Amino acid sequence: MERETLEHDVLETGTDASPGTLGGILYARRDRPRPSEGEWAALVERIASGDQVALHLLYQRAHRVVFTLAVRITGGRESAEEVTLDVFHDVWRRACAYDPANGTVLGWIMNQARSRSLDHVRFERRKKRMQRHDDAGETAMAPDPKDMLEFRQEAEALRAAVASLAPAERQAVEQAFFSDLTHAELAERLDQPLGTVKTRIRSALQKLRQALRAAGSGK
Repeated sequence: MERETLEHDVLETGTDASPGTLGGILYARRDRPRPSEGEWAALVERIASGDQVALHLLYQRAHRVVFTLAVRITGGRESAEEVTLDVFHDVWRRACAYDPANGTVLGWIMNQARSRSLDHVRFERRKKRMQRHDDAGETAMAPDPKDMLEFRQEAEALRAAVASLAPAERQAVEQAFFSDLTHAELAERLDQPLGTVKTRIRSALQKLRQALRAAGSGK
């Protein structure tokens, strides 16, 4: 009998029960009497069994208070609409967990609304903090134009200094610095005496130091 009464409510709502904007539903007139707790519980039971009509009826009866609470906590209409939809999605998934001994159906729904609203506020705050942190990090990591100019000048001076080395010296110093080989292993790779390789590396480094010193004094 209760099921017939509840389904009759859908017919009575007429066009009011059809999908529309949340705002339009929110401010629609309510002329029907308040349903009993037994009707609320019956809806949840039907939802637990997968009845989508029952979910729609419960939404029609409870979304206003859920939306109002969400607006008060989140401070925004858009956020409140998102929370309201999340709450009734939770109702759909968790209807089997509802226990009348723990309170009324509306109280159960409002607890979920409060929890969802607070989660939303905390999430938005974390997102803003992370955004500020990222912005600050980008500002801190931004290179100084003067440092970039000096870096380019030093890189150009180093390239010029390396280009001024004799081919054998350049080969020795490049192999020494861009490989993990010891001097003995390098001499074996180049098929040259160890003493010759060491002499070329020392000579190349001395020339590089002199060229870079000269470039620095010429700034």
